[in-house]
Amino acid sequence: MVTPGKNSKAPEGPDLTNGAETVKTLRHFPPYGTMNGNPTGDTCPTCRGTGRIPRGHEDQLVAVIPCNDVRLKPRRTKLYVCVSMAVCLLLCCLILFFVFPRSVTLTPVSVLSVMVYFTPDTVEMEVTNLINITNENFTPVQIVEFNVQGLVSDAVVGKTKIFNMTAIQSRSQKSYTIKIDLPIIDKGLNSYCKSSSIKIHTLFLELQMTMNISYLSHTEQLSLDTFEYIDCGSNSTIPHPVR
Repeated sequence: MVTPGKNSKAPEGPDLTNGAETVKTLRHFPPYGTMNGNPTGDTCPTCRGTGRIPRGHEDQLVAVIPCNDVRLKPRRTKLYVCVSMAVCLLLCCLILFFVFPRSVTLTPVSVLSVMVYFTPDTVEMEVTNLINITNENFTPVQIVEFNVQGLVSDAVVGKTKIFNMTAIQSRSQKSYTIKIDLPIIDKGLNSYCKSSSIKIHTLFLELQMTMNISYLSHTEQLSLDTFEYIDCGSNSTIPHPVR
């Protein structure tokens, strides 16, 4: 019979205290994301360690997706990104192509008629011109104001202003008839136009045209100077081109 000595130790039995604490911990805080029952991670953030989802909080569930889930690595990502960028670039180019401002040209065509009226002191003339306005834009152009000023020998003899001109549709050309009254007061020109010994009474008329247009939310001004010859001694209704 062996008597235990003074320094000898009794055989250790199962630690009931630690086991009870573990059971208590598992009861109040179930393991989250473990397989062997050891609480190596945090408690469930949705059920708050109770193992149940509170009523009315079903829309606040937290889904745990493994890192090797194929949903985290979508296929053909680069292809989709490249196609999206190409489509966006194509749309931007198309918008710039159709919205980019283009030229609006003003072109004199011909003198349609010249009506002459003699008075004791003046020579009254009514000159009718044909002009073309070309719109190269893909949007309509609104004519805000059209001004015409007539000069003979560097002297202003007549002005006219038109406001009621219709809009010009996209990619189109439109013709307008412009009338301007030219009263000649100069005595020398009056004698020249009324002289019966001269068969052709030619005057060189300078027309200064200014047109204000509006399109694509901005306003532009077009100007044109043209020279044409008219006969101030008699009526002329035969159109002749502007030179």
